[in-house]
Amino acid sequence: MNSKLLYLPLLFALSLPAAHAAENAPGSLHDTVAALDHDMFDSFNHCSDPAQLARHASYFDPAVEFYHDTGGVTWTREAMLANTRKNACGNYTRQLLPGTLQVFPIKDFGAIARGQHRFCDLKGEHCDGVADFVIIWRLREGQWQATRVLSYAHRANTEPTN
Repeated sequence: MNSKLLYLPLLFALSLPAAHAAENAPGSLHDTVAALDHDMFDSFNHCSDPAQLARHASYFDPAVEFYHDTGGVTWTREAMLANTRKNACGNYTRQLLPGTLQVFPIKDFGAIARGQHRFCDLKGEHCDGVADFVIIWRLREGQWQATRVLSYAHRANTEPTN
């Protein structure tokens, strides 16, 4: 199979207008993915605690592909966690920018989450960086896991932080 064809669904999802996002009704797919995003990054934000880093790991498929425009690509959960441990834990936290999370269903698989997040320096207590993200979530046997993650368009934060 042509490897370029494998990425067509992702490219299509990146071009979907917000109107096609899952509804925000209680119990909706949007609520499920928003809760996953919150919980996954709550553990990320406390990952200097080994138990929280292990909790964070549980949100990712062992074969997760993580694409970071400035950090490169990792092909496994272990490699991704090694980068997280080295570069993020104890240094900064991630915050979802309010109103940016969009969720799109993937038939018989899971969902695509797209949004923007900012990164806040724990030492200086300011949020200097903003980036876009896409997370492909898979629902298998009642458990959601991220299988692909894209974090890109990293740039300076020009919005005031609270």
